Amino acid sequence: MRLFLLVLTSVLCGTSVALDNGLMRTPPMGWLAWERFRCDIDCYNDPKNCISETLFTDMADRLAEDGWRELGYVYVNIDDCWSSMERDQQGRLQADPKRFPMGIRNLSQYMHARGLKLGIYGDMGSHTCGGYPGTPLDKIELDAQTFADWEVDMFKFDGCYSNASEQEKGYPLMSKALNATGHPIAYSCSWPAYQGGLPPKVNYTQLGKICNLWRNYGDIQDSWGSVLSIVDWFFDNQDVLAPAAGPGRWNDPDMLIVGDFGLSLDQSQTQMSLWAIMAAPLFMSNDLRTISADARRILQNKVLIGINQDPLGIQGRRIVKEKYGIEVFWRPLQNNVSALVFFSRRSDMPYRYHTSLKKLNYATGNYKLFDAFTSRTTLVKDATDFVVSVNPSGVVTFLVSAPATINRRQFYNGGKLHGPSFEDAEENSLPPVFL
Repeated sequence: MRLFLLVLTSVLCGTSVALDNGLMRTPPMGWLAWERFRCDIDCYNDPKNCISETLFTDMADRLAEDGWRELGYVYVNIDDCWSSMERDQQGRLQADPKRFPMGIRNLSQYMHARGLKLGIYGDMGSHTCGGYPGTPLDKIELDAQTFADWEVDMFKFDGCYSNASEQEKGYPLMSKALNATGHPIAYSCSWPAYQGGLPPKVNYTQLGKICNLWRNYGDIQDSWGSVLSIVDWFFDNQDVLAPAAGPGRWNDPDMLIVGDFGLSLDQSQTQMSLWAIMAAPLFMSNDLRTISADARRILQNKVLIGINQDPLGIQGRRIVKEKYGIEVFWRPLQNNVSALVFFSRRSDMPYRYHTSLKKLNYATGNYKLFDAFTSRTTLVKDATDFVVSVNPSGVVTFLVSAPATINRRQFYNGGKLHGPSFEDAEENSLPPVFL
């Protein structure tokens, strides 16, 4: 389609080179503690929810036993407040001995035994954002080697209590130090978020060479307003941000809060759909022990996961912004498939939006629209007018494809196109995907 060629040209021209560690060729997926559990260290009064090894082994068990791991949710990420307030006698970081009695290396092995990966958190300032020991410039090599010795799989490097000069030196140094350990550790940088997220202070070409993912914007909160502010910033700045993303290097709009307290069902579907369009990391921050069936269905939606994990790694864009509150987002996928999301900012009632694929710049031809949430298929020509009914603060999400069919397993098995033939589609419960 014409739009795909335009975007592909733009991506190829503006693309940065990915960090050469072979990691995160599709956006990472997993669970992250911060938004839901913050810095709760009161294990005496709140033993199930405090930042402790019990919380992380509980979440690992849920990922391994409740169908999350098979969908790609494999990271279990510790955030702030995990460490002791003092380094050990050799100057190394150490876990709080009361809350993590078996230590981080044993926790890593617990994850690995279940087919999962462990992520950990640090900060390049004198202290972390929560006041725990930081990793200033003179501790970078030591801490990188400590994480490797612990067999950690991912490291997030925050920027509290550091200045622009320290960040300019420290973020590249940590990338070099992690790679020098010889142990594969994916690297998440918070550098752009501390420099406003945009050029000239942020050099996305450089970021793509040293980081696997990076936080561009402020922390998400458990509210619809917070989700909207992130969506607005990312798509208002899509011409800068989209070319920076690709296999091994991802913009990170922060955690999925689906399953927490601040979003309605429609708003939850909206966050998941737009994070899929953005090729965003899918790090849930919720309580997997008590998550509702509705929230689980959204987060385990195989169509949305397939969109998110598309191996081309092209970040989607907003292509329509109507004055009356309807927006349309588009992302090209492999095999000439694309994803469309129709989003309503309205607060009155479901809005019946009239459009056609031709109006959305699709080429002449026949297409199939597969609804990610209802599993309904519609056949249309490019010039055929159709109506999309979008709930207030909700979305309608389509896979758009030519009429040929492909086996559902091919699309869903780890987000990669491989698997047996279409004939055995009836023996699994996955909805059909048309390519």
